[in-house]
Amino acid sequence: MADIEAATKLEARATILGHIQRGGSPTPGDRVLATMFGYHALDRLMHGAEGQVVVLSQGRLSAIPIESVAGKQRKVPLDDPLVVAAARVGTDFGD
Repeated sequence: MADIEAATKLEARATILGHIQRGGSPTPGDRVLATMFGYHALDRLMHGAEGQVVVLSQGRLSAIPIESVAGKQRKVPLDDPLVVAAARVGTDFGD
């Protein structure tokens, strides 16, 4: 950072790109969910499971074969309550 500041004569700061792309710093809920996903994945590996992906479905964590989702798209219906709510508060979906 010091090299950049010296060359530009401007203050420089490190940024975690994922946080910006997602919309800001992680919330406590984000951190808890990430911890739970990581724990579940590690637990599955420790019990010999391979080739699985951890998913959140109907409020519960589970693991499914990665082949069942790899290369597939799961589209959210336009009338989904979260999509409707996001549109009503001005979220731009790029359409």
